[in-house]
Amino acid sequence: MMKSLSENRESLWRLIVSPSVWALHFLASYVTAAIWCAKFAPASGSIAPVRWLIAAYTVAALLAIGWNGWNGYRRHRLGAAELPHDADTPEDRHRFLGFATALLAGLSAIAVIFAAMAVVYFQDCR
Repeated sequence: MMKSLSENRESLWRLIVSPSVWALHFLASYVTAAIWCAKFAPASGSIAPVRWLIAAYTVAALLAIGWNGWNGYRRHRLGAAELPHDADTPEDRHRFLGFATALLAGLSAIAVIFAAMAVVYFQDCR
């Protein structure tokens, strides 16, 4: 028998964590590169020092997204119900939100990787 799920503990906030982390990563990466290029870049305009900072942003974002996605997947796998989770029960709402959270986490992870790839291809500030 499955434990009772309290409706007042369910929240949509978990659903937007991964896209929010992606947005913060995107903003931090591009603002860091823009400030470096505008204020601190040497005459050659190299962005080499910024690469390490953006790599750290990327690792932190992927860890946060992975944690949120794993929690969503665990919520999705609660109990032994079959897909689709479309019944009007607290358990199916719980599973559906977990499934949606896991899918958004995967999409956000791909978006973070694509945003971080910009520093791989660009060598200077031009």
